[in-house]
Amino acid sequence: MTDDDNQIKSVRQFRRFAVVVCLAGALVQLALTAYYLGMGHRAMPHDVPVGLVSPASKQAAILDLLERDGVFEATIYGSVAELETAIQERAVYGGVDVTADRPHLYIASAAGTAAASLLRTTYTSVIAQQNGAHLSELAKRGNAISVAEASSLAAPPPITDVVPLPADDVNGASLGFLTQALALGGTIASVGLGRLIPRTRRSWARGLGHLTTLIVYAVASAAVVLWSMSWFGVGADADHVTMFGIFALVSLAITGSTAGAVALVGPAGALLGAVYFTIGTVISGASILPEFLPDFGRILGENLPTGAGVQAVRYDLYFPDASIGGPLLVLSLYAGIGCLLVLITNLLPNRADKTSELDLEVKDRIEGNEVRQPVAIG
Repeated sequence: MTDDDNQIKSVRQFRRFAVVVCLAGALVQLALTAYYLGMGHRAMPHDVPVGLVSPASKQAAILDLLERDGVFEATIYGSVAELETAIQERAVYGGVDVTADRPHLYIASAAGTAAASLLRTTYTSVIAQQNGAHLSELAKRGNAISVAEASSLAAPPPITDVVPLPADDVNGASLGFLTQALALGGTIASVGLGRLIPRTRRSWARGLGHLTTLIVYAVASAAVVLWSMSWFGVGADADHVTMFGIFALVSLAITGSTAGAVALVGPAGALLGAVYFTIGTVISGASILPEFLPDFGRILGENLPTGAGVQAVRYDLYFPDASIGGPLLVLSLYAGIGCLLVLITNLLPNRADKTSELDLEVKDRIEGNEVRQPVAIG
């Protein structure tokens, strides 16, 4: 087929093509708009894990107050030390101690500004209501309070940020930006490989070359992200070796799984990378916390490379005591299965002669013929 055969040769043909393109674009825009608004236009918290340190006599009433509307899911801790440990291990977003005369709130703004703001707002609101009820009761009785009592009631309730955000990331947006950069870079690389790889014949050498390219890109991508973070002081106190490994694994999970899709269905498989960028970044937990997403978005987001990557990076940056095994397992599965598909499909029979390049080479060696040289990248 020549280039002339691919040219549009009539106004009617051009119009049909233009209509199809416009309709496709409109449908994609409609789907993405509905998806984005469905996930984030009204992010409502549900089952946000929090801790409670309370005497047994108060526990039932406080638990009923916290869990009444399904916003919080509370866990009882025996002491403030246990509560702080749970916060540092990312078991809860924060908690309240009501064993003293005045309740004390503990939060972790590094776990997510939305959760920290929710805890602050709920806490100060409840304290204000209790103080107001106490003052009303005193007024009904005609009792007076001392200046010290009045000052105590008017003072802001005590709040301790157990794991604060660093000064260079005051709004916690860095994770979202890093995830978008990794996903977009991986998408571009996957599209490029999706167009390049089918131009060479299947062979064990092509498979190894493809896999090597993916690993080299993952290493380069991690180095670039880590270097750019240093420009703005983000992650200055983190373990850079561990952070480099996590970024490389996130990148390999995105590009490797996309490459596996390309190996199975052809260049169209590169669209999986676009799905990670357009769909996965929204529900990754970077900008909208999992407990603020619909159940579908929360479950899907945590099991995509973008969501698992956000969790792994957040834990390594701010919560070194938290268990990182779950996110690393998700990333490793995406990377491992994708890379395995790349290798296997390159050893399968070619579409043209139904014989893999490896089989041809082995056959030639057995028959004593000249070994055929496969075309491979690398």
